[in-house]
Amino acid sequence: MITSDPKRLGAQAFARLKALDALSDHPDHLERLYLSPAHRKAVDAVATMMREAGCDHVSIDALGTVVGRYEGRAPGRPALLIGSHIDTVKDAGSYDGMLGVIAGIGVVEALHEAGERLDFAIEVLAFGDEENVRFPSNLSSSRAIAGSFDYSTLEGRDENGISLREALIAFGGNPDGIAALARKKDDIIGYVEMHIEQGPVLDQENRPVGIVTAISGASRRRVIVTGEAGHAGTVPMALRKDSLMAAAEMALAIEKLGAAAENGVATIGQLQVEPGAVNVIPGRVRFTVDARAPKDAVREQLLADIENAARAIAAKRKVAVEIQPFYDSPAAPASPAIMQGLASAIEARQMEARFLPSGAGHDAMVMGALCPMGMMFVRCKDGISHNPAESMTEEDAGLAIAILLDFVRTYRPT
Repeated sequence: MITSDPKRLGAQAFARLKALDALSDHPDHLERLYLSPAHRKAVDAVATMMREAGCDHVSIDALGTVVGRYEGRAPGRPALLIGSHIDTVKDAGSYDGMLGVIAGIGVVEALHEAGERLDFAIEVLAFGDEENVRFPSNLSSSRAIAGSFDYSTLEGRDENGISLREALIAFGGNPDGIAALARKKDDIIGYVEMHIEQGPVLDQENRPVGIVTAISGASRRRVIVTGEAGHAGTVPMALRKDSLMAAAEMALAIEKLGAAAENGVATIGQLQVEPGAVNVIPGRVRFTVDARAPKDAVREQLLADIENAARAIAAKRKVAVEIQPFYDSPAAPASPAIMQGLASAIEARQMEARFLPSGAGHDAMVMGALCPMGMMFVRCKDGISHNPAESMTEEDAGLAIAILLDFVRTYRPT
């Protein structure tokens, strides 16, 4: 096996990341929403990077995904896909998504420079609709390739009233070409994504990389607690039907249940109090619950426990509670073969393979329906992401890309 210099790989990656960092729709911070002018510039820049790295064919598909193909020893062989996204949130960091795309380009470049071809092709994918910021759609770029695109999202509109369909046409895409993007399973041998962790585990444990075991399933619920509004000065404490105090007790119970669930989390992200007057006992409270776990059975049990706790608290406090589901997404387990391949590549560099779940969603969760899927996390400082303070080191980037390259060279699809 031809070894590669992590230091050189890191320097090459950071130079490309810096170039992408300059492509923003906002003059004062990084903001590159799907199908925006900056996204168009990033698509063209990534296509150029892929060509310069040695990809044999580079194209931009009907939804704006950049696809760079590096052929195997024989043209037309099934491909290992390496991908992530190049769209961002508003006021974003520099590495979320972009690292995975640049890592794939770095792998191709190293193979090309070595004159090395594999038994399979490699395709590097730069998706464009991962962050779910501009349109009421999510992962549409990867869903199209996996064959699960939701055509109703084409009519969804952004805050300026522009539909996804209209923006796609203006971008140079083709709504009528989406169906043709679905890949055949026989043509794909796997999908691998590198991503900053977006959490603090690796940083706290002083580990540069980790292997994702599964992308957590997520469920969201609206909870409405209805009590009885009353005068804050005249209703005795023992006679109140205070919806906010009931909701507060529910919140503490939900926190405790989330902490007890295996690799689970539970979050109350929104809370509204009615009527919201300083001298009125709250008559109604609305809040949201976001529950996640890498195993669906754990998540489903967590949801059941949350509902039981909420109803018990409501009965004790003599208020009513209504729980409304509005989102459910199953967990996406990683391929054991890909996990083991990544672990072997890490251990070959005298490091322990650290396995951990992903609480955030990624394109990989969609691609897992098409082919074996795996992810490698790279530590980011303090676990900060979706924030201009998002930070990682060039050294970690180079090491991670070297590990990914070792994995690619030794990968044998099952």
